[in-house]
Amino acid sequence: MQQPLNRFLLLQPAWLPTVLFIPLLYALGWFTSIPLTLVGLPADQVSLTGTVLSFVLFLLVMPRWAALRWSAARSWVALGICRANPQEQPAPAAALLRGLLIAAGLLTVITSIVLIQGSGDWRGEVDGTHLANAVLLCLGVGLAEELIFRSWLWAELNRIMGSRAGALAQACIFSLVHTRFNLGLAAMSGLLVGLFLLGIVLAKQRQADRGSLWGCIGLHGGLVAGWFLLQNGLLQLSTNVPWWLVGPGGDSPNPLGGLVGLISVLILMLIQRTAVAKAARPATGARNAS
Repeated sequence: MQQPLNRFLLLQPAWLPTVLFIPLLYALGWFTSIPLTLVGLPADQVSLTGTVLSFVLFLLVMPRWAALRWSAARSWVALGICRANPQEQPAPAAALLRGLLIAAGLLTVITSIVLIQGSGDWRGEVDGTHLANAVLLCLGVGLAEELIFRSWLWAELNRIMGSRAGALAQACIFSLVHTRFNLGLAAMSGLLVGLFLLGIVLAKQRQADRGSLWGCIGLHGGLVAGWFLLQNGLLQLSTNVPWWLVGPGGDSPNPLGGLVGLISVLILMLIQRTAVAKAARPATGARNAS
């Protein structure tokens, strides 16, 4: 099994494995899940099961990918899960908490403006089922998507096109993958821009955390889980709430596509510039000393 994998990872041109990897994983996950219907898996669960199996395969391949394509001696350090330098990188729990607090701050701004503007009422109701779902969304979506976009994809794009272009490209791909194209042009454009800015913000968060992925996981997962809780008990939106306020999507709006969300993410991106510059200074000093 390892020899075919090695051949795939070393395919030329060098960008070919990057382009083929995720589609192949989805295909393998889907084909693996089909036989499970014979032992009781509901047909409507095939897609979700295939996605989970694809991510499991992704995790199994990553150590070899990092070792062979990135020449990484410690694959999970290169992926941002384990700490490379405890003296410089924040502890995973601290970085995760910081990301969660940033997400809570962004959602607080959006919620406050909704309440002040009169487009919603605070209910403050959360049951155990929704809370458990929120935790699973936070850790599941946050970990899975950040490993794919801000860890694997960004590293691959950096190798192919350089760090600056790689950061922009990963944000573009992240935006296109998550945008709903059945919206109107204005709403869709707002969502594309908002998701692109979030992709940049998450990349800057990893830079500010000196390579640790846990701050990105907390920020991304916190936004997904927090908005889920707001929509399922904490906040009751009015039926006529404008999309520019809470974002497009009708009954399932995405606040990143709204004006408030866009401005909030832009402000966060400006704040992060200072954190990224501060994180880079010790590394620069170390290089000069060496």
